[in-house]
Amino acid sequence: MMAKKRVLLTTLFLVAFGLNARQDEQSAVDFQQELNRRYSGYGSSPLEDRGKIFTGHDFYPITNAFRIEAQFIKAFDPLPFKMETTGNSNGDNTYKNYGEAQFDVEGREYGLHRYRSPRSSKTEEYKNLLFHPITDLTTGKETYEVGRYIDLEIPIGDTIMIDLNKAYNPYCAYNKNYSCEIPPNENHLGIAVVAGVKEPKK
Repeated sequence: MMAKKRVLLTTLFLVAFGLNARQDEQSAVDFQQELNRRYSGYGSSPLEDRGKIFTGHDFYPITNAFRIEAQFIKAFDPLPFKMETTGNSNGDNTYKNYGEAQFDVEGREYGLHRYRSPRSSKTEEYKNLLFHPITDLTTGKETYEVGRYIDLEIPIGDTIMIDLNKAYNPYCAYNKNYSCEIPPNENHLGIAVVAGVKEPKK
């Protein structure tokens, strides 16, 4: 009887794990489809009239290898700082270091910082979002030379899920009239993140 119960529990676990994996993959698919849709339109798209001929971003294949559950350590009373940008920014590029996510990839430990804009956090749309700019070994080769971004929600507990399949390019990758934040050196990963969006198509 106990053996049957263990088999049943194991089966239920595997079914639940497979379901969660499919849901995570669908979440990444939905994100990438929405990104394509936004750039095909006008208004908020940096492509302007070139959106008429936009055929979609070039993404790496979606993979669970870069869907990472990390330990989240919130920063204590961080000071605001100005994040470096690619040009003269007309916006407010003031941020605070909200905390650090620590995780293992391929047997090595990494830490990445999450930032929060004091100005944006006062708006309803962005009040729960953290800004996560990164560079890695693909930067300037297969992906945009400045780096890529990921938006994450403020975690409830002490863990945070990082889905690098949702890494996207800043607007300045498509239109040099835009100024964008340059990922700080502390957010460089010494691995090739073959996930998310690639270098923009010419």
